[in-house]
Amino acid sequence: MTSSSSSAPKGGIAPVTRRVMNLSHVLRQAARRHPAALGLVWGERCWQWAEIDRRVDAVAWALAERGVAKGDRVLVQARNGKQLVESMFACFRLGAVWVPTNFRQTPEDIAYVAASSGASVMIWGEEFAAHHDAVRALPSVRLTLSLAEFDALDHAGPRFPTCDVEHDDPCWFFYTSGSTGRPKAAVLTHGQMGFVINNHLCDLMPGMTPDDASLVVAPLSHGAGIHLLVQVARAVKSILPASDRLDPAVAWSLVERWQVTNMFTVPTILKLLVEHPAVHEHDHSSLRTIIYAGAPMYRQDQKTALRVLGKVLVQYFGLGEVTGNITVLPPALHDPDDEALAGSCGYERTGMQISIQDGRGDELPAGETGEICVCGLAVFAGYYQNDEANAKAFRRGWFRTGDLGYLDAAGFLFITGRDSDMYISGGSNVYPREIEEKLLAHPAIAAVAVVGMPDPVWGEVGVVAAVLRAGAQASEADLLAWLGPKIARYKLPRRVVFWETLPTSAYGKVTKALVRDKLRENLHPS
Repeated sequence: MTSSSSSAPKGGIAPVTRRVMNLSHVLRQAARRHPAALGLVWGERCWQWAEIDRRVDAVAWALAERGVAKGDRVLVQARNGKQLVESMFACFRLGAVWVPTNFRQTPEDIAYVAASSGASVMIWGEEFAAHHDAVRALPSVRLTLSLAEFDALDHAGPRFPTCDVEHDDPCWFFYTSGSTGRPKAAVLTHGQMGFVINNHLCDLMPGMTPDDASLVVAPLSHGAGIHLLVQVARAVKSILPASDRLDPAVAWSLVERWQVTNMFTVPTILKLLVEHPAVHEHDHSSLRTIIYAGAPMYRQDQKTALRVLGKVLVQYFGLGEVTGNITVLPPALHDPDDEALAGSCGYERTGMQISIQDGRGDELPAGETGEICVCGLAVFAGYYQNDEANAKAFRRGWFRTGDLGYLDAAGFLFITGRDSDMYISGGSNVYPREIEEKLLAHPAIAAVAVVGMPDPVWGEVGVVAAVLRAGAQASEADLLAWLGPKIARYKLPRRVVFWETLPTSAYGKVTKALVRDKLRENLHPS
């Protein structure tokens, strides 16, 4: 038998161009099937699907006339609004790359994003003049448009000829939060995102129809933008509050007014919504799906949400690099009275595979804690022009999440924390989440974060940052005495500090890096 040439086609199939649907086509489909139906609501203004599609065509034509073409990176510094949606689909239609920013970041941060992405175009809200000036000074940037100028873009011509794209053509630079160093541009592609849309519809929101409605309570620049794409694919109208500032009373009034059936959020926002009195003042019986992601939800908060809202919660686990597409815990498996799956973020998403690995990359058996690694079509193409980060993120084809956890015998994933969250006290590994779950069962505690801090004797010791419930009282000694019998002695924190709120990132997540920074200021002021 002769050996086959290394250049021979795999499986006897000659290589072909992997052309895929341009993501903007989901908008065209919605406009064709439901032209007069509402597609977007922003405050008191509404737009039909046909209007949105025509407007995206006009923007695409106008940008093309200004030299914007396939592969160009378009930076967008704007708050939630119609323009963010239009810029997304116009970029996709052009074959350009949408680079939405975290609008809460500083001008210096955004200048870094513009430079690292190689952006040549910037669309910006007028309140971000300092950000615009910082970006405009970059030599790569040749065109900037304020939102007023963007709104004035017009073209009376025919439909814009949607750009042909292949599976690996980039469509979106999804910037990581940068909690450990500079943010990195995760490259999302047209082919990858086509899979993600189908997977979200399959695993998170089965049975969704154009009669549904979705409330937007998170920045469209990140996870909520992916969620919006899924809504457009089923011609589901999206409701944007007039203000980007979260107001639970407004949110619940919109749920009632528009008979909202689904929303995407993060645990901290869901906790605020559920604990606000407005939840009891408005009809929310239309809700079938509240998707929460971005961080694990503590069991006590989960129970509260289930008892207030019913079994409508859907959890998924997944980083921006995997577009939230690793696990799912559907409503049927959320039960406030059943602890069998307490702490689990669910099972593998359709078409995705999880491997729990040790430091060498060897797979660990069920029940053993290691790094959560994943493969599948939802995994991003890599970090843009960052070979060092890519070398660290991938091993033997597996994407390394940096999160620690274990799979049980049935394949349910349990996250114990991030590798960077674990600390070593007296030679023993301590995972903060277990301690936090215990503390949240205390009637006086509303929120909590446990981190390891340097200690001359033990190397590191646990320090608790706690937020008390309104009107409740507890001392450091009270909490430590209450916690003592509930955990192993080596896991018992040595200090408790009380704060009015826990520090959160611009994405609304409590990050241990911010907690550590604040603790350093409080415990060791300069």
